[in-house]
Amino acid sequence: MSPHTLAEKLLSRAAGRSVRAGELIVCRPDLALGTDGSIPMALEYLAQLHGGVAGAPDDASRLVFALDHYNESSGPKALALQDKARRYAGVHGIAVFEMNEGIGHQRVLETGRALPGQLVVGADSHSTTYGAMNTFATGIGSSDLAGLMYCGELWLKVPGSIEVRLSGRLRAGVSAKDVALALVGRLRADGANYRALEFVGAGVAALDIDDRIVLANMAVEAGAKTGLFPCDAQTVAYLAASIGAERAAGLVGESADAGASYVERIEIDLGEIEPMMALPHRVDRVMPIAAAPATPIGMVYLGTCTGGRVKDYREALAVLRSGGGVAPGVRLVVTPASEPIRAELEAAGMLREFEALGAEIQPPGCGACCGTCAGTPTGDVRVVSTANRNFKGRMGNAEAQIYLASPTECARAAVSGVLGGSKGAPP
Repeated sequence: MSPHTLAEKLLSRAAGRSVRAGELIVCRPDLALGTDGSIPMALEYLAQLHGGVAGAPDDASRLVFALDHYNESSGPKALALQDKARRYAGVHGIAVFEMNEGIGHQRVLETGRALPGQLVVGADSHSTTYGAMNTFATGIGSSDLAGLMYCGELWLKVPGSIEVRLSGRLRAGVSAKDVALALVGRLRADGANYRALEFVGAGVAALDIDDRIVLANMAVEAGAKTGLFPCDAQTVAYLAASIGAERAAGLVGESADAGASYVERIEIDLGEIEPMMALPHRVDRVMPIAAAPATPIGMVYLGTCTGGRVKDYREALAVLRSGGGVAPGVRLVVTPASEPIRAELEAAGMLREFEALGAEIQPPGCGACCGTCAGTPTGDVRVVSTANRNFKGRMGNAEAQIYLASPTECARAAVSGVLGGSKGAPP
């Protein structure tokens, strides 16, 4: 039998037969995530399939609902959508990540619901996040979620793969966010359309799980169907915290076969990556921060499923401490990715320190990332964010100009009021 890529091997397991890139397959996901932004429409489609009433799902144990896009600040209409999802889940025994419990992607990872070798889908484009766990993870639409709830299966086209070979180690002050932005800038927004990005090479071992989460999450910003990492000792150690050491030690991941066929091969020396930024209003409009003109910043956002973990806040806080706090005229908003993260920050005294240095703390969840909760920018302010997207209107304000950068660089902008530093007009 000819060699398989990692994507082909993972989907072969899900389909119950050997599959190849380009094939249309029917498969049964191990888990499907719905959010308060996608569940209500999925239930409307499901009702049509059931003749007018949203009937029971095929397998409630393979579903989880995340009420993460809205909170108390979102208004009665948004809360009514959450109630609709909550009622359906309660009737049919579906697990729910409640409002203010955190971003669904982070909670799926923290609770060990995405495991090596599995197929996990979510009605949210950044469901690619779970690829950090050696999971084929991808986003689906509300109609796909409805179909899956109806029959337990969905169809996929097996993607061709791009091998991303990593070597070296990140330098001090450089993060996985910089790698992700550099990669998206290189591929462009459509350079990996319906491809799988398979991260391999000695450099993978130099990236911790938080780093891998960022790269898997942002694979979709280059159009990728999924972003995949191997299962190694770091994967097992991370999962041991949620599923137990004995079970985690017994996990068997998948890897590509030697000689597998790739659409493209990319090499990245992590040691050559420098701090990067994405300019409005495209994620792939990328440049090194060192080469950027000095750009006045009015708001800094620390959070989301790419920048809301403890490591991110530790890095940002170190900069804020050394700089003496937030510059006059700058609004700094902190939104932890989950309640466990918020609790850890609180226990360590980090939340109090953020507040003392001038930060505004928001409840865990998606927050202002997609403009549906408190913390959204006002007016034509320039914002620098740890988020994964900066499309016009992304944070609920079409006048705002959104830049993307790492937690470290966002914190530097909060301290100085400026992103970049070269002479010249802001880009």
